[in-house]
Amino acid sequence: MGNYNQTSADFILLGLLPPSKVGMFLLILIVLIFLMALFGNLSMILLIYLDTQLHTPMYFLLSQLSFIDLNYISTIVPKMSSNFLFGNKSISFIGCGVQSFFFLTLAVAEALLLTSMAYDRYVAICFPLHYPIRISRRVCVSMIMGSWIMGSINSCAHTTYALHIPYCRSRAINHFFCDVPAMLTLACMDTWVYEYTVFVSTTLFLVLPFIIIACSYGRVLLAVFHMNSAEGRKKAYSTCSTHLTVVTFYYAPFVYTYLRPRSLRSPTEDKALAVFYTILTPMLNPVIYSLRNKEVMEALRRVTQRICFVKM
Repeated sequence: MGNYNQTSADFILLGLLPPSKVGMFLLILIVLIFLMALFGNLSMILLIYLDTQLHTPMYFLLSQLSFIDLNYISTIVPKMSSNFLFGNKSISFIGCGVQSFFFLTLAVAEALLLTSMAYDRYVAICFPLHYPIRISRRVCVSMIMGSWIMGSINSCAHTTYALHIPYCRSRAINHFFCDVPAMLTLACMDTWVYEYTVFVSTTLFLVLPFIIIACSYGRVLLAVFHMNSAEGRKKAYSTCSTHLTVVTFYYAPFVYTYLRPRSLRSPTEDKALAVFYTILTPMLNPVIYSLRNKEVMEALRRVTQRICFVKM
């Protein structure tokens, strides 16, 4: 493999799973999670589209979250699975850049979209009379477009840098996808400037949004506490706890991974943490938002009844 790495422009993804029966079992588990994520997110998008009572800003944002998660897990798992099954761990230089670009774009877009969803709940609960003005369809579209544009710009900058630095060591990336920090360990130049930009990007697109989300839900919980309606408090608490569960699963491993200096990072730990935000979160989001959301379950019942009535 050493000679291959020196003579080929391709990268080698060392992968996540050991080449054994245990690895095959874990791969089957990951593929099942992948299929559940595809089914769950597609179902959520379709349900929100079909049920008119879910045609609100909150569920419009939720459908976009499902769309991002659908693409997110599809960027990582198919390539990782084929590499394990066929034993060909190589990925072309351009292919690595494309995977890195989409991963970073979707990661930042999801982080900013979760912030938009927190703002939506903040306005809905703390300023219900102003909600139709502050969270109009136009505002929703602007927040979604802003998430995608900021994610693309950030991703383009990081990916362009990674593709233009010289690699003079082994081409073996100790990861299961083209993660730029893992790629930079193979560079034959000092990358401290880039590591600083990673810190800045993580602060801007992960830490700052997380602080905004925490402050928003802090205000929401305070407002809920002063509600007179017990039913209103129960519904608000349910919605907030759902969102906070999703945010915790997504942000915590991401921030812990990218804010640590290189000296404190280990490939094994980075890969284990990456499983949370690349594989588990896209599968858990539709499950959390459906099972813990009474409106979604009622919409599912209405759509199911409608489909059954049409067949009859």
